[in-house]
Amino acid sequence: MQSFFGKSVYKGIVLGPVVVLKNTDSQVRRKKIEDVESEKQRIEQARKQAIKQLEALYEKAVKEVGEASAAIFDVHRMMIEDEDYLDAIDNMIKTEKVNAEYAVAVTGDHFSEMFARMDDDYMKARAADTAILARMMNIPALIGVPLNPEEIKTGMQAVVDGFNGEVIFEPTAELRERTMQRIAEEKEKLQLLQTLKGKESITLDGRKVHLYANIGSVDDLGYVLENDAEGIGLFRSEFLYLGRNDFPTEEEQFQAYKQVLQVMAEKKVIIRTLDIGADKQVDYFHLEKEENPAMGYRAIRICLKQPDIFKTQLRALFRAAVFGNLSIMYPMIISVEEVERIYEIVHEVQRDLEKSQIPYRIPEQGIMIETPAAVMISDELAQMVDFFSIGTNDLTQYTLAIDRQNEKLNDFYNPHHKAILKMIQMVAEHAHQHDKWVGICGELGADPELTEDFLRMGIDELSVAPSMILRLRKEIREMHATEDEKN
Repeated sequence: MQSFFGKSVYKGIVLGPVVVLKNTDSQVRRKKIEDVESEKQRIEQARKQAIKQLEALYEKAVKEVGEASAAIFDVHRMMIEDEDYLDAIDNMIKTEKVNAEYAVAVTGDHFSEMFARMDDDYMKARAADTAILARMMNIPALIGVPLNPEEIKTGMQAVVDGFNGEVIFEPTAELRERTMQRIAEEKEKLQLLQTLKGKESITLDGRKVHLYANIGSVDDLGYVLENDAEGIGLFRSEFLYLGRNDFPTEEEQFQAYKQVLQVMAEKKVIIRTLDIGADKQVDYFHLEKEENPAMGYRAIRICLKQPDIFKTQLRALFRAAVFGNLSIMYPMIISVEEVERIYEIVHEVQRDLEKSQIPYRIPEQGIMIETPAAVMISDELAQMVDFFSIGTNDLTQYTLAIDRQNEKLNDFYNPHHKAILKMIQMVAEHAHQHDKWVGICGELGADPELTEDFLRMGIDELSVAPSMILRLRKEIREMHATEDEKN
């Protein structure tokens, strides 16, 4: 029996056989060729076939797990259409007179090494995409497990314990029995959670908190309704920009926003404006390579520097607001001046819509608190906006100066750090001083160890993965929100 620990991305437990996914052991042999054009034609035929296969996988994934989660297959397609990659393959065939298989294999290795040396945040963030998908589909999952792949074989039995962040290979009969018992207990708990559907998320002493869901596309709405979320606290609008070759039109965006608002009826839907940059790169934005993209040209900075992009999205949002309970929140705010400039652009869009006699509504507008700068001036910002939503993922890494996706720093990364909790407390106090509501939409919002603390701080809303809604509702309904009531 072998045990390894990693970072849990969904707290569940499962027992079953292992399937090892890895490259085949067959080696690509180098062969001398004479007909260069024939090899190039073989490359082109293989490329077209691969594109068809990836498109089929993409369409299947869209239906099963949603557009945002399926985007990885579209990214793969874009990679094999990359001109630099294809030119490198052609050049090797031409200059070295080698077979197509060898040229593809060697070029692939070269590009892989190049990306690895770049320490690219985008590549590291793909592990986070896997985490979002696991949470959405209630799949126990770990990342960053220090395995020796040579020791793990297909068919071995394994326990994946998302509660303890542990995977155990070839468990003993006793452990298998205990695990099956825990699985049965979890299944029973999930069935009991279903009885909480339709009930309020309210503490024993009467403290009400809104439980909303985080989603990445219109296709994820089913998860929201299935888990009885009271609304959507984070709708990531960048799904409209990913996996395509040009900007989405105003009409495309309007129809997507309108659809989600209509499906959610009068429940609140908070849409985050474009958050491209950092780990989400899109070729047609023509963003330059940055040494530290997480702190670079991203999110609201792109919108303010390229207002035409921003205006198109705002026009679509304001038009869609007529059809439901929409709120908008702006990401990565660090100054009062940014909010002032946002409002100037909002007024420009408003005047244009009125001039064109297009029906619209200016919805509730809030900002995300993701930077220490925003925390420290949250008393001023609270006077300007309708609400705060605390993005604890970025706030934690910016405050601790730790890349949360760097496995080497796991021992140092502490989302429960006193500094983070004090910042959340400060933001909540400043919001309430000016009669504004405040929520949390980062991973900490789903941490049951902190739920009671958040309620005592005065947090009004928690937005989490749909699969966590009923679990948190149970926690909330069994706790007191004040020390006096508890004692």
